Amino acid sequence: MDDRITIIEGPPPTFEVVMDGWAMGLNESPYLYDLMMTRLRTFNGEALVERCHRAWRNRAPIYLHYRNDSGLEEKVPILAARSIDGQEGQVLQLWIRKEPDHSTLELEIDVDSEDDFDDDDSDFLD
Repeated sequence: MDDRITIIEGPPPTFEVVMDGWAMGLNESPYLYDLMMTRLRTFNGEALVERCHRAWRNRAPIYLHYRNDSGLEEKVPILAARSIDGQEGQVLQLWIRKEPDHSTLELEIDVDSEDDFDDDDSDFLD
């Protein structure tokens, strides 16, 4: 149970893309990931940050567990955490890493409909 922070109730978290210079260093990896940040209201922010620090001291990952918009469980690795006191109580800021969402990529493919084959190249079309 110490290897995760779980959102028990409420809507799925909203993730914001992070472009801060210091935070981009968290994403150093041979793979491309999206670095994002979320803000969560909590009653025990300092204890949750300490849970993250304890995992990182032991060189272990810690994950944010939540249900997505479809109701399916997801987990993402937490890279940094901070608790701040706001007007509405404690807010836990989590910087996480997600795999890029390729479903929203728009690809433009230019297809030439005319055949550009010469008669000499026809034997390559078996």
